[in-house]
Amino acid sequence: MGFSVIRMEGTMVTGLESGADIIGSEVVGGKLRDAADDPMVEAIVLRVNSPGGTPAAAQEIIRDLDYARSKKLWLSRWGIWQHQLHYYVSVHADRIYANPDTFTAGVGVIWKFTDISRFNENEGFNISTIKSGSKKDMGSTSRPITEEEQIYAQKVVNDSFENFISDVISTGRVARSEIDDGRVIRGADAVRLNIVDEIGN
Repeated sequence: MGFSVIRMEGTMVTGLESGADIIGSEVVGGKLRDAADDPMVEAIVLRVNSPGGTPAAAQEIIRDLDYARSKKLWLSRWGIWQHQLHYYVSVHADRIYANPDTFTAGVGVIWKFTDISRFNENEGFNISTIKSGSKKDMGSTSRPITEEEQIYAQKVVNDSFENFISDVISTGRVARSEIDDGRVIRGADAVRLNIVDEIGN
């Protein structure tokens, strides 16, 4: 009997992609399920080192993680994560370990828009867009977003945030007031706030 160590390194995406900078939800999920179904595996250690990813990918991994937890006595994760979505995943573990200088928490949702239309104009670029709906090119770098789009984007961000912070808070591990400002917290401080259970490597 022993441990199965599963590494989740890179930006989380949905699917089977895997490389130096990305990790697919189906790759992680498949390893979790294989370890969960292996009678020789007593516990699973998920080592997380990632800058973040998509909420959909995190949700798919959590589904497989919950399956793994249902099959094993306990599930442990070693945490080295740098983004809210990996805390979203990690909070489903029975126990979370972190290095003293791990960047954890950082709970929040961000959606960035880049506008290079002034640069394009100065350089003589002209971009024409034919679209089926008023928001179809929302987020295009060739124009600023409108006030209406800003309102819509804020609603999407708020709804996504509420979805996963509610899940995090439901575990009873940490109070919402300790993490909902979105700040990054060092592993050593996270122990005192009950965001992680123990310093470890």
